Amino acid sequence: MALTPQNNEAFFREVDEELRREQMSNIGRRYGLWIIGAIVLALVAFGGWTWWQHRQNSIAGEQGQQLATALDDIQQGRPAQGGAIVAGLTTSDKDAVRATALLTQADLLLSKNDLKGAAAAFGKVAADETLAQPFRDLALVRQTSVEYDSLQPQQVIDRLRGLADKGSPWLGTAGEMVAIAYLRQNKLQQAGQTFAMIAQTDSVPESVRARAVQMAGSLGVDAAPAAPAAANAAQ
Repeated sequence: MALTPQNNEAFFREVDEELRREQMSNIGRRYGLWIIGAIVLALVAFGGWTWWQHRQNSIAGEQGQQLATALDDIQQGRPAQGGAIVAGLTTSDKDAVRATALLTQADLLLSKNDLKGAAAAFGKVAADETLAQPFRDLALVRQTSVEYDSLQPQQVIDRLRGLADKGSPWLGTAGEMVAIAYLRQNKLQQAGQTFAMIAQTDSVPESVRARAVQMAGSLGVDAAPAAPAAANAAQ
């Protein structure tokens, strides 16, 4: 059922709160391996596996061992110890090490509820043209998530439009933020279409797709995949 003007505001508040909880929950468990996992997904999606293997080789030495130790310390509940190692790697001459260290440092700030510091740290990575694009894209998504409540809807859309599109490994997260920004602008059709795109993209996690189907339907947009018979008939 499509939204009416009377229930739009209440609906937006409910959806916004739910998506924000989903995106920001359990942030303390998302340190090093979460970052590396997201980077791997991005590189695979961009056909960059060869590039990733090259970077893996480039950090296989002493700095790679230090980084692995730091990430393990953080995940095992020793953030001060791991953070000290990470700080020493933020000036590494190996961009994969440096980027991962900077991203991890930003997440450590976020775990301390230092939103301003975390946003600035993510922003630094996003703006660093010497780093590979997947690192920068990840940082931009994270920066926008941290700053979301203080940004105007159009700022969110302008930042993430290129990442909230089919073929982007960040569609699930970036797409939800863009869709909510459209809702804040009362652009219900654009919001519904964005949720539908998320719902119909196989690479997006199933839980996110299921939520997007419900969201799109509530906005009057059919996000259900085409039935096999209909698809065959179309051919």
